[in-house]
Amino acid sequence: MAPPDSNDRTPKRLLSDEQRLNWLRLIRSENVGPVIFRELVNHFGGSGAALEALPQLSRSGGARRAISICSLERAQAEYTRALKFGASLVALGEPDYPNWLASVDVPPPLIYVKGALELLARPMVAIVGARNGSAIGQKFARMLAADIGREGFVIASGLARGIDTAAHVASLERGTLAVLAGGIDSVYPPENADLQKEIGERGVLLSEMPVGYKPRGKDFPRRNRLISGVSTGVIVVEAAYRSGSLITARLAGEQGREVFAVPGNPLDPRAAGTNRLLRDGAGLVTCADDVISVLAPILGQVFAPPVSKSSFDAAPVPAIEVDVGRSERERVITALGVSPVDIDELIRSTGLPARQVQIILLELDLASRLERHGNQLVSLREA
Repeated sequence: MAPPDSNDRTPKRLLSDEQRLNWLRLIRSENVGPVIFRELVNHFGGSGAALEALPQLSRSGGARRAISICSLERAQAEYTRALKFGASLVALGEPDYPNWLASVDVPPPLIYVKGALELLARPMVAIVGARNGSAIGQKFARMLAADIGREGFVIASGLARGIDTAAHVASLERGTLAVLAGGIDSVYPPENADLQKEIGERGVLLSEMPVGYKPRGKDFPRRNRLISGVSTGVIVVEAAYRSGSLITARLAGEQGREVFAVPGNPLDPRAAGTNRLLRDGAGLVTCADDVISVLAPILGQVFAPPVSKSSFDAAPVPAIEVDVGRSERERVITALGVSPVDIDELIRSTGLPARQVQIILLELDLASRLERHGNQLVSLREA
């Protein structure tokens, strides 16, 4: 697939305020998705005429009740709320609409974006993976994100727990984009509230959903389509057989994007999906160069790395606490796997005080659930 030309000199239009609200009314009306939106606008020559035609069209189709059409007041209220939040409503074909997303089959006609919008003009690489990502998996995601970011790429992901979070944190300095399943002002997951706020200031937040919308399960595959859509390639770090990250990889393949996967221990369920991707032809990733060497010829140009005033540094470890609760134990056990991991990395990936982690490891050791390999390396014993 030929890459969209980020240096295209063709003038891009801007919608008028009336057109923007009409587009918003149309896409928010009952039974109107991106496909129907495109067909309506193409057929009637504009969103205003399409809105007027909706009642008759629905009656002609045999609707038993009047179709619900988004009112001007409702659209205006949504738009005003977004502006107060600091977000922009960007239409397909406008300058700030990402070129790669515009190239997918039936892109969303409108997206909300907030942050450093100049990042949207740079090439992007998505890094996704398991929400319960292992400590070693999160470490590798951070390394990839930092190294790829140094080459001028923006790192895209979905702001989920685990691998997504690691990728965003590592790429904040050089450029990161978070695609949200809910409204651009909706925080999910709750523990990433501070990170989402920081991305909205230093990176970019992007959503196609209404302002104030709370995400549901069915919204995440839709979000995944946008993650792959904005990207030149998608890297899956860890993924179980039924992982949402595999949906992102499948969608990336359907969109003509390059799909990469990080190999993992066959005994770790979190590696089952990535190893299957490799078996099916995904690009093997052991370092950033494995990705860049594939994408550079596709992009057809060299992107100068952005100037960064500081390199990535991990967040400081919180203040030491003695008490250990159930949630802390579950966090450490989740971060552990059958692959040996350094204790210092385990502390950093869980965000727990060193003393708490040491106590939990001692508990696991006494219960014969921990394997120590020397050089500060530990792993869970096989069941």
